[in-house]
Amino acid sequence: MVYSQLCLFNEIDEKQVRSIVIKELKQYRALKIHLENKKEQKDKGIANLFPSLRDSSEEAALKVRQIEKALYGLLDDSERAIVEKKYLNNNPQNDLVIMEELCLKKDPYYRKKRYAIQTIATALAII
Repeated sequence: MVYSQLCLFNEIDEKQVRSIVIKELKQYRALKIHLENKKEQKDKGIANLFPSLRDSSEEAALKVRQIEKALYGLLDDSERAIVEKKYLNNNPQNDLVIMEELCLKKDPYYRKKRYAIQTIATALAII
């Protein structure tokens, strides 16, 4: 019975999911700066400081809010720290450094990292 319930979900390519989530997290950083710049321009009374090929502010704001809900609403502190240090830092750290900083052994670290990526992917409807 349990096996038949598990088979209801299609197999997912974990590498592909990780790749998409990482791409979205890196884009999140740029979108967050985009929104901060737009707000700063608006506060200074400047409509368009730079030429724009498309108006994507609403889409950017929505993506930022949804990624932040996934990061801060679903992940525990250590999972969020792993994601932030690995993918949201200007100087991304390698896994060994993060493990040491968070005082995690190899297996628990990779379990938390995998869970964080899967949780973000689920929250963003990637999977």
